[in-house]
Amino acid sequence: MTSEHTTDFALEGHGDISVGVSGAGASGDGSASATRITPGNALRPEDIALEVRRGTAKPGEYAAEYALRLGDDALVLAQRLGHWISRAPELEEDIALGNIALDQLGHARSFLTYAGAYWDKSEDDLAYFRREPEFRSAHLFEQPNGDFAATIARQFIVSYYQFELYKRLLDSTDATIAAIAAKALKEVDYHRDHSAQWVLRLSGGTEESRRRLIHGFRLLWPYVDELFEDDELTARLAEAGTGVQPSTLREDFDRLSGELLAEAGLTDDAADGGLGLDRIPQSLGGGRRGKHSEHLGYLLAEMQVLAREHPGASW
Repeated sequence: MTSEHTTDFALEGHGDISVGVSGAGASGDGSASATRITPGNALRPEDIALEVRRGTAKPGEYAAEYALRLGDDALVLAQRLGHWISRAPELEEDIALGNIALDQLGHARSFLTYAGAYWDKSEDDLAYFRREPEFRSAHLFEQPNGDFAATIARQFIVSYYQFELYKRLLDSTDATIAAIAAKALKEVDYHRDHSAQWVLRLSGGTEESRRRLIHGFRLLWPYVDELFEDDELTARLAEAGTGVQPSTLREDFDRLSGELLAEAGLTDDAADGGLGLDRIPQSLGGGRRGKHSEHLGYLLAEMQVLAREHPGASW
């Protein structure tokens, strides 16, 4: 990849067991995973960039801002998950989390390549040379990993949310967004199954693993509502058929994630040793408007330092 030093952005308004998680359904091949790309569906960022150069794919302002949000979510999460490489509790999980991080990075590259076409910026420009207030990721994605159980709780929330989102975006009137979603959905279906299996294992393991998992959910749950907040941008895109109103995803997210949590014996009764999620206050959010928690700045400093120190370098 190459990087050019550009900072003048004006972006406003960004051991496998079946556990009752169905296959990818409308996405087709339910066996696709972080280690397998289904032939015929391997849409690459380079393919998107080529279509942009040919003039056959270029987003409007609203579609670009929407793609920027989704790309930033995936990019920040990929950076977080990458920290687990060589640190996971077992070798197989080390590889699994690394593969999930790579999947998310692939989603980020595709969305950022497409978004950048509107501002004549590359994926590297958007990843490495924006300042913290110019990122549009939701707060959940930038939260620290915590212990393994907390990371699993975050991944469980994220994967159930992204699955519903990408499933709806298959019908986007924007052909590029629909194509990115079709590939991402296959991979997120694996992420969803992976996190669900670990929720079952940790909740049914030792008292300590269950305690840590409950603590992880309680730690991350304040950032859930922001994922489903509608705003002027999503309203415009939903009306045009390009995107979806996040609030329309909430019912299926609650139902499907709730079914798995119930299977894991994690009731919502805090007095009975359950999660007590309904009692947890929600954060004010603001990530979509560039207002982030204190954690994103540290993450970006580490992620961007090499490109900023050696602008224009290639490797």
